[in-house]
Amino acid sequence: MRTDFSPEKLSSRDFYRLLTAVVVPRPIAWVSSTSAEGVDNLAPHSFFTVASVNPPIVQFTSVGEKDSLRNIRATGEFVVNLASVSLMAEVNATGTNFDPEVSEFDAAGVMREPSLTVKPPRVLQSPVALECKLHQLLPMGDCTLVFGKVMHATVTSEVLDGTHPRIDQLEPLSRLGLDEWGTLGEVREIKRIRKSEWPGHFRPGSAE
Repeated sequence: MRTDFSPEKLSSRDFYRLLTAVVVPRPIAWVSSTSAEGVDNLAPHSFFTVASVNPPIVQFTSVGEKDSLRNIRATGEFVVNLASVSLMAEVNATGTNFDPEVSEFDAAGVMREPSLTVKPPRVLQSPVALECKLHQLLPMGDCTLVFGKVMHATVTSEVLDGTHPRIDQLEPLSRLGLDEWGTLGEVREIKRIRKSEWPGHFRPGSAE
């Protein structure tokens, strides 16, 4: 038995709550930007992904017209900082809808560090920062997709295994439904099967 849901019969808010409860876990883009007036903004956006490999482009979605979007539209620059477990309280606090003249860095006690290629600062405590120049803004319904070309990436050396970031050291946060947040949990590995290695049979549910 299944329960059916129709966006035509539910309010947009209720259907949104359904989507965010089933499209999980969602990585968080902790976006720092600077307004044309020089105010540093910091906000979490939980619709976030890689949009292109070459050139390297990341994408997050602004649900509605938020300070991050206004700042990026005005200046063309932003930084995506990794939201880690140790910063959960600060990430949550920077989601508060402060007035544009209030800096979430200051309100939530988050420390800045200078970026190398863009004006908006990075989050000092974050283990990863992706400095981005605006590539494209794409309106989509009541949202805007923000595409940024990654100009520079910096990773805390202690979380690296050679040049590879260790997931157990990054400890990324994710968003789930309602006020629920996800942490890393169990990490499992399974080798991708190349066509040349296909065994000629497949047992559903097998991780071998």
